[in-house]
Amino acid sequence: MMKLLPLLATVVLMAGCRTVDPDAPARAALAAAIRSEPPGDYHIGRRMFKTDYKMWGWVREPGQSWSSAKLVMMNEQVALAPDRAGGKLGTDNNVEYRLKGRFTGSTVYEPASDRFYPEYQAHSYEAIDRNPPHIYVVKSQSDPDVRILAPPVP
Repeated sequence: MMKLLPLLATVVLMAGCRTVDPDAPARAALAAAIRSEPPGDYHIGRRMFKTDYKMWGWVREPGQSWSSAKLVMMNEQVALAPDRAGGKLGTDNNVEYRLKGRFTGSTVYEPASDRFYPEYQAHSYEAIDRNPPHIYVVKSQSDPDVRILAPPVP
């Protein structure tokens, strides 16, 4: 019985322990903001500049969570991406945009990742947040030199 007492005490104490998620309030606020986006003929894009890769970033439908977003290659035949138009690649890393444009239905090969990505052709870009909330499981994914391509989660 004496050997069971410490084990029982440990089980009781552990049952009361909870993991606290420090990002939960921010994710809840982000989810509420996304749900309140008006429907329309546009997309929301989050630029993800990576030194070693050539994809543009994540694009999702308005009102849909970031977990539904697609990592895209940008077709710049109609409009140059903002960083390229300014002559400074990657200066808009992690900026959120309202995009007018369309998915072309094509896929584009990106050799560094050895994957195909959907092609998006933007007609216009409007920066809507230059310091948006975090959307990745691993926060260092926003770093251009970190080679993580995991999808957003909220």
